[in-house]
Amino acid sequence: MTIDQKTEIELEAAVFRRLVEHLRARTDVQNIDLMNLAGFCRNCLSNWYEEAAKAKGLAVSREDARERVYGMDYADWKAKYQNEANPVQDAAFKSNHKH
Repeated sequence: MTIDQKTEIELEAAVFRRLVEHLRARTDVQNIDLMNLAGFCRNCLSNWYEEAAKAKGLAVSREDARERVYGMDYADWKAKYQNEANPVQDAAFKSNHKH
């Protein structure tokens, strides 16, 4: 299968939008769960967005990038949906992400 570059970019953008939409809807899934399972979370996506924007010479702040991923101010999302990590989640994170 051959796909031209423009179409490939459009498909990748659609997939990104779908992923972000899915994560916005699944507020029950905590970032630590995503990190423990997949090695990335909503914050990672927003960091990658910020990095990509800066690579293009665009001034996108960390807060702006997070709002694009979370669909709201990050502090508001944390207040509404984020729970404290339980000991099992925290231990898994520490075990999987040794720096």
